[in-house]
Amino acid sequence: MIPSRIVFGVLLVGLAACSGSQPDGIALLGATLIDGSGGPPLRDAALVVRRGHVESISTRAGFELPKKTTELDLTGRWIIPGLIDAHTHISPAATWAPTRFLAWGVTTVRDVHGSLDAILALRKQENTGTVPGPRIYAAGAMIDGLPTTYDDAIGVSSDREARKAVDRLVSAGVDFIKVYTHIDPTLLRAIIDEARTFNLSVTGHLGMTDAVTAANAGISCIEHMTGVPEAASPGRSALVAAHYRGFFPGWTASERSWADLDSSALSQVAQRLAEEKVSVVPTLVLHETLSRLNDPELLRDPALADVPDRARRAWDIPDMINRAGWSDADFTAFRRSRPVEDLFVRLFAAAGGRIAAGTDAPNQLLIPGFSEHRELELLVAAGLSPREALRAATRNAAVLLGVDSLGLIAPGKAADLVILQKDPLADIRNTRSIQAVMSRGRLYRPDSLRASPSW
Repeated sequence: MIPSRIVFGVLLVGLAACSGSQPDGIALLGATLIDGSGGPPLRDAALVVRRGHVESISTRAGFELPKKTTELDLTGRWIIPGLIDAHTHISPAATWAPTRFLAWGVTTVRDVHGSLDAILALRKQENTGTVPGPRIYAAGAMIDGLPTTYDDAIGVSSDREARKAVDRLVSAGVDFIKVYTHIDPTLLRAIIDEARTFNLSVTGHLGMTDAVTAANAGISCIEHMTGVPEAASPGRSALVAAHYRGFFPGWTASERSWADLDSSALSQVAQRLAEEKVSVVPTLVLHETLSRLNDPELLRDPALADVPDRARRAWDIPDMINRAGWSDADFTAFRRSRPVEDLFVRLFAAAGGRIAAGTDAPNQLLIPGFSEHRELELLVAAGLSPREALRAATRNAAVLLGVDSLGLIAPGKAADLVILQKDPLADIRNTRSIQAVMSRGRLYRPDSLRASPSW
């Protein structure tokens, strides 16, 4: 058999030159297919892709190669759906990030805040498929109470202003609405009510509204598990007051409080969120990274070698620690909270709650694409099975987006998939063994993406 690396090289060049009566499809033969449905893997699969979509799926036995179709032998490989990072802050300024997401098998991102015009322009560019990069679903600018945490957020202080903010985002063409920490219950109810008029979901990085109150108001998703301590803690008023003082005081108080939360109270919150069908994007990789910002080993992570120097300088970890006012005692407290955050993930999953994998990349030390694999590893460490973790990064995230064509490999669906050299169900870390990535029916080698001039 021809070595895989040569097969891929010939195939990629050949497909790029195809036209007229030349092949316009590709048959992926012999791999074990994990289709994202949650069902058993299909061994020795035959998967045909044509014009950006999956045309057919069968077993290799008895398979007949259709006309105008190139064959690729993937015996001994695994195929999974393209990964979805359900919490990103992709920016036009980070020109290196799109290809990095794709190189690590992340074919779709859910962007939860950015400069409104800039992120929507980037979405248009990426979603045409003219340049390599993930599909983008964007909230545009998030809605926050006054004073806003970020200058490019939309600030509101009344029911009327909240509804006008939603209308402005709808007019701009956003895919969903994001609210931030200074949104109180009254403002949240107005935002959700207005968004429903346009059939848009609302997600929240909560602070002054607890998770159960947000669920009762009809929020669709909660980011970072925010609002859970405020709902489960007897000291809720102190946490809300900390959020009122500012972002870092609120985050610090809330993050420290996890360690002292009662498991029965957490279980009640998990059950309530699951009953209301609220999705949760835990971003465990964010919690883990922030808990270790004072650990020099974190800055020596080999994975950082692929991050451009300009990006690493922009992260400026010492400056962030200084602005947050974090001490060694805070980091110790954050690390004490981590097992309780994992406990909530287990309780929520056991209650039937939908978990979607997200990372907060490319914020501080969160590497686009690679951090998604770290998130999968942390979800498994928290108690999910490898199959459940994969579903969080594929089908669950697609359901959160409200997009039926993604997160699942099936006839008629988008041809976004990842070819692996090792079995991810045996060890979730095997999702990193990427041989090739298919986005919109086009095959890419990770090393070719890494050689992109944008890097």
